[in-house]
Amino acid sequence: MPRSLLAGGAAALSAALLLTSCANHARTTATSKNISDEKIPAKVSPGTSLTVGAPDLKVALELSGRADKLPFKIKWANISGGPQCSEAFRANALDICSAAEIPSINAHWTGLDTKLVATKFHQDPYRYPIYELDIAPGADIKSLADLRGKKIAYSPGQAQGALVLRILKKAGLTQQDVELVELASTGDVYPTALGNHQVDAAPIADVNVKRYLTKYGKDGGTTVKHGLRDDPGHLWALTDSVSNAQKSAAIRELIKIWARAQVWIDEHPKEWVEGYYVKDQGLSREDGEYLVKRSGHPDFPVDWSSAIKRQQQTIDLLAKEQKHEAFKADILFDRRYESVAADALAGDGRAT
Repeated sequence: MPRSLLAGGAAALSAALLLTSCANHARTTATSKNISDEKIPAKVSPGTSLTVGAPDLKVALELSGRADKLPFKIKWANISGGPQCSEAFRANALDICSAAEIPSINAHWTGLDTKLVATKFHQDPYRYPIYELDIAPGADIKSLADLRGKKIAYSPGQAQGALVLRILKKAGLTQQDVELVELASTGDVYPTALGNHQVDAAPIADVNVKRYLTKYGKDGGTTVKHGLRDDPGHLWALTDSVSNAQKSAAIRELIKIWARAQVWIDEHPKEWVEGYYVKDQGLSREDGEYLVKRSGHPDFPVDWSSAIKRQQQTIDLLAKEQKHEAFKADILFDRRYESVAADALAGDGRAT
């Protein structure tokens, strides 16, 4: 998720409400170009350039000493996550970025043609979830079933929104059994809404879980484990970029670089805490160590069948609950790249 510059408190919450209420919900389903038969060149030209939105990858390459060993040119864009990447894609200012599973689905429903070109999961997703369901002080929610009649923070176009719908389904509840409060899931908007009792529950990720409990735990703020997989991560590309012969070859090489960087991060936690979380993100060392402990070991499937099946389940759920037209998930995946990450690591003598 991209970090937001919104300040905390009521002003940030009001801004988030305004942004959400003014959002354009127009639906213009994309015509997805079939590029499965287009051949990717065996070699990439050194002069090929990609604009990449993956700030953490940039830092990983710098820390690992690989930033100057790229077989093509990269222009780094300091953006990641669905909303920022979608905007850049529409402006033809970005070729590829890192994102979760929801942005590509939402892009299809809003007329933006994109492809998922790499997939990553956690090896132990139930032990290391991305999100926890944080509970407001005094909300009296101890299990998912207790959500009935409660106010839940909800961001329809992002991963948090899909997770809320999955949580309701798991609890045997519908949207009519709760009150979904649309809020942009940026910065500290969700924690602030919980602390101000404007919502009773909200899915919160990363260090914000720790910060929320530190700030509101003494007043009764808690978390509830949702017990669902929420770990998919992708490299997400503009279809026009993967349709370009030389860019398609550069993207293949980028996937290899990305996979090796994820392994390097996993194997160098101290360097990652200091170089990324502390120096680049401005977090405390304690917060960085907390985030490293929450991150599971990366897993790169050589076969995307399960990932596509999961994506289809998400599409079907969102289509039903958000009144969209369902579509086949496989049109979002560029399977020419299916085994690239896993093969790269296998070639390095690493299991995937």
